[in-house]
Amino acid sequence: MEFLHTMVRVTDLDASLDWYCNKFGLVEVRRTENEKGRFTLVFLAAPGDAATAKTTSAPLLELTYNWDPETYTGGRNFGHLAYRVDDIYATCQKLMDAGVTINRPPRDGYMAFVRSPDDISIELLQKGEAKEPAEPWKSMANTGVW
Repeated sequence: MEFLHTMVRVTDLDASLDWYCNKFGLVEVRRTENEKGRFTLVFLAAPGDAATAKTTSAPLLELTYNWDPETYTGGRNFGHLAYRVDDIYATCQKLMDAGVTINRPPRDGYMAFVRSPDDISIELLQKGEAKEPAEPWKSMANTGVW
């Protein structure tokens, strides 16, 4: 397992980048604009990780800016922790066997979400290419929120 990033939602991308980069000292290493989803993702690294963050998986802070205004309540501005796993199906099965609810099953063979006992959302991502969609995962519905 490999720690990837922590995601937080921001309401003013420019003000957030000013704070995280200019004041706090993080460095922008990657940005994604998604017209269809109407959001921007900006990945920031600590200065000591910035050089390797573009070629390896240094831990990052992901700022998610939703273009349509939204009020974040109940901690919704904190998004999730993300971990890369060697086998998403085996990891999810192990968690289920331990009594963990798979809130967003890996129907696509690539991504799943679970929640900690404190309701922290945790994203699991398949290392490398997505696995071929397989049962029981591809037929599982979402449970709760993730």
